[in-house]
Amino acid sequence: MARVVVTGGTGFIGSQLARRLVARGDDVTIAARGSSRRQTLADLPVRWVTADITDRAAMRRALKGAERLFHVAGTTNLRLGADETFRINALGARTVLEAALAEDVARAVHVSSVAAIGPAPPQGAADERQIRSGPIGIPYADSKLAGEREALHAAARGLDVVIACPTHVLGRGDERRSSTDVVRRFLLKRIPAYVDGALNVVDVEDVVDGLLLCEQRGATGERYILGNRNYTWQRFFAELGRLSGVEPPAVRVPVPVAIALAEAAVRLPGPVPFTPTEVRAAAHWWTYRSNRARRELGWTTRPHEDTVEATVQWYRERDGARIERAGSRQPVAWRLAGLAVRSAGDVGERLRG
Repeated sequence: MARVVVTGGTGFIGSQLARRLVARGDDVTIAARGSSRRQTLADLPVRWVTADITDRAAMRRALKGAERLFHVAGTTNLRLGADETFRINALGARTVLEAALAEDVARAVHVSSVAAIGPAPPQGAADERQIRSGPIGIPYADSKLAGEREALHAAARGLDVVIACPTHVLGRGDERRSSTDVVRRFLLKRIPAYVDGALNVVDVEDVVDGLLLCEQRGATGERYILGNRNYTWQRFFAELGRLSGVEPPAVRVPVPVAIALAEAAVRLPGPVPFTPTEVRAAAHWWTYRSNRARRELGWTTRPHEDTVEATVQWYRERDGARIERAGSRQPVAWRLAGLAVRSAGDVGERLRG
């Protein structure tokens, strides 16, 4: 029985990882803030240690006697300020991994993100060999790169650490509505428009499989992309529409126009539908190949359609009444706007022809 510490154990990936570790027979400790909601794991025989990931002394106490570490904790919130995002994703990584080094943890898995690798060229797909030369102006992506550099620094000092880079994680059980919230917002018809861009989706259960394989077979100081299907936003929303019966958003907005609208929206009172940072993030091509994880780790994934369908079904079970009240058609104003945009595009094509 291995003694394993998990940070971020109350989150989407971490909670499902904790369940798998307990089922495997490990002695599992969850390092979490005092304010973290523990109901998700209330039925599991895990030990809880109160520890903020930026508190070195607390993390050393949590890791004392541990053989394995999965550092999953972090934030994916694109609306969080840059300072706080870096505090959690970069300083947190440094603190946790330095504590693991000090406590002689035998092996660590640092859960990063493909955001650290950076977007692919439009219409293309990146892999682990892509090197980012600097920031791209999205605090989440830049902070995840900084966190990876902390992991590599710890590896250079002797920590046996492997880096896992999941793509956009979908599936059942996202109680905090983190990465799957895009599906919920689609079902509630809160996504009136989209921009050109793309994403890669992967099932949370497949990610957990990948993390366990990184622990067992991953090479020290190396990164492994855990992803499955590449989608353009248009194709992804069409897939959600096919599986849910909800009409996809009808309006594709040019990126400069969407950013201008977002900048205007944040200056108005009331809820903000989208921020400039969210628009800039959506406009990139977060598209990837996971050949290395499949080849070196023996990692496999389920059909991507099953993942998207499971996410839709989970939200129907969880928020069914609200989703049904939202109906299946987009509001008339948005449908007319979409028709106007498409018509203008057709005219422009004929004039260019």
